[in-house]
Amino acid sequence: MVGGVSLNLAERSLSIHGERIHMTPKTYALLQVFMANHGKVLTRQFLMEKIWETSYMGDTRTLDVHIHMLRKALGDGSGKPAYLHTVRGVGYRFEIPDV
Repeated sequence: MVGGVSLNLAERSLSIHGERIHMTPKTYALLQVFMANHGKVLTRQFLMEKIWETSYMGDTRTLDVHIHMLRKALGDGSGKPAYLHTVRGVGYRFEIPDV
């Protein structure tokens, strides 16, 4: 658990302040990596290698789609995300907002 966010490994689900959300396997794996590295900037290259086991960066729409699904699961609005922040030209940073 990080802040009010917890993962249930057996059910592959996310709980945010008690609300359970089921996720796809890749989206869940992506969140696991972000939570294990919260506060750190993770590059797109790192995420592709870690989750999809590829260094190919020619088509990163797969990552974009999964980031979108993860933000939706987290309830992050498009204007001001609470958890998953884009670091332009680099990648993403997962943060737990102050409650």
